Amino acid sequence: MKMTDTYNDIKEVNLAYLMLAQNMIRADRESAIFRLGISQEIADILDRLTPGQLLRMASADMLLCSFRFDDTLLLNLLANHDGERGISHVHAAILAAGKPVETVA
Repeated sequence: MKMTDTYNDIKEVNLAYLMLAQNMIRADRESAIFRLGISQEIADILDRLTPGQLLRMASADMLLCSFRFDDTLLLNLLANHDGERGISHVHAAILAAGKPVETVA
């Protein structure tokens, strides 16, 4: 894979993430804040982005989204293929709810 392919893939992921985040915020703000792991302030910024601003942000050569956690227990609960999937996801949601949200520095 060439480096230009990697940059193009990153830009596509960025655009998809930003569009999804913006749609989620506009549809159900509180749920989006929880599911995206972002603060009210970041939700406000994403909500106000124009299509042009969204495209400019997506064009960054760095990935804008990230895992909201680095907790192996949480990751294992989400990836659990044994047992009851629903229960694992409920436990993961409870753990994720206790994690701090991203803020604008």
